[in-house]
Amino acid sequence: MAKDYSVKGTTKLQREKYVSDAIALSTLDAPEPSAETMALMRDYVDGKREISEVLELTINRYKTANARPVSL
Repeated sequence: MAKDYSVKGTTKLQREKYVSDAIALSTLDAPEPSAETMALMRDYVDGKREISEVLELTINRYKTANARPVSL
């Protein structure tokens, strides 16, 4: 059975644990998340944003930052 990571389906304590675990795993061989990403995760913990929105915003920010112009 899949876990429910939605704000409605979790408690604040559960969301804090999910974020803590995710940060621990993601920083094993990489730098700490940016301040912007940490703020988005805080919004998830506080129930202001769904995790899907946090992921989408974070991924899109990095896609935009790393976009290369297409040469014709």
